[in-house]
Amino acid sequence: MTQTTDNPVTYADAGVDIEKANRTKQRIKYLAHKTFNKNVLSEIGGFGGLFQVDKKKFHDPVLVSSVDGVGTKLKVAFEMNLHHTIGGDLVNHCVNDIAVQGATPLFFMDYLAVGKLDAEIAEKVVTGVAEACKHNGCALIGGETAEMPGFYPGGEYDLAGFIVGVGERDKVITGKDVQVGDILIGLPSNGLHTNGYSLARKLLFSVARYSPETYVNEVKDKVGAALMKQHRSYWPIIRRMVEAEAVSAMAHITGGGITENLPRVLPKGMGAVVEMGTWPILPIFEHMQKLGNIEHAEMMRTFNMGIGMVLVVNSKKFKKVQSILERVGEKGYVIGRIVKGDHKVQYS
Repeated sequence: MTQTTDNPVTYADAGVDIEKANRTKQRIKYLAHKTFNKNVLSEIGGFGGLFQVDKKKFHDPVLVSSVDGVGTKLKVAFEMNLHHTIGGDLVNHCVNDIAVQGATPLFFMDYLAVGKLDAEIAEKVVTGVAEACKHNGCALIGGETAEMPGFYPGGEYDLAGFIVGVGERDKVITGKDVQVGDILIGLPSNGLHTNGYSLARKLLFSVARYSPETYVNEVKDKVGAALMKQHRSYWPIIRRMVEAEAVSAMAHITGGGITENLPRVLPKGMGAVVEMGTWPILPIFEHMQKLGNIEHAEMMRTFNMGIGMVLVVNSKKFKKVQSILERVGEKGYVIGRIVKGDHKVQYS
């Protein structure tokens, strides 16, 4: 016999409080509004976000898009109850991904999925998203907050983002101008950014048995603080490189390290030689390698190793690039060169 209940069952009984969610969305709407510019044509809450490309600024516009998440860095955020930097991690990662093709960020949309909505945590996450959008000159024009009871453990959530940027068709950077002999300039990262956290957590929390509050002399920081350093946005630097037409290609060093990401921007018949010792490897990477007795090749294809962005520069434009980096107060390391090869990175 089918079991029924005498009392009416509501969505709230199933774990979804629509009224509470609506109050949270109103606050998120306010945060998003602070990122709006004259090109945003829609309000938060519609079925789609509307954005107008500035035809006076872009003659022959090409849209460039990317989507990504934060990965298991979220697990560290949960353990530390630190949620305001995660949004910036997401936005900056996505901004860098389209910036390397010469695209100016236009608008961003986020997806926050939770088991049970915690208004305070959701607001902290979206505040981080909105602040990073504002910093990158990018409008937060919409998103989705999904409450899915029983899908995520208590206190946990997932976060993903989608970005759209624009570039001039004849100035989009595809790597087609890369030549043998071009110089590789590495821009420093400030930590793991958003990659390699599954291995990092295993090494630091399971092997070494550290807690996030453990101060490690070799790292010169508490473990949690070192792991939660926010992913850098290189857009302020890249924007100047694009305007000056100073680079042949750029590679955002994310999952896969230099080993996997640099070849993505190299034409057929070319490879790269990267010289170890030409930039300072951050202490956290050296300590993790020691903890796990990890081979060099494994480190290089898992972590950024202290280089978050690689610029491929023609030797004739090397001084121009140096000058731009000096003006913005950025340190650039000459880490190698382009050689004949088959889309592989060699280390020397």
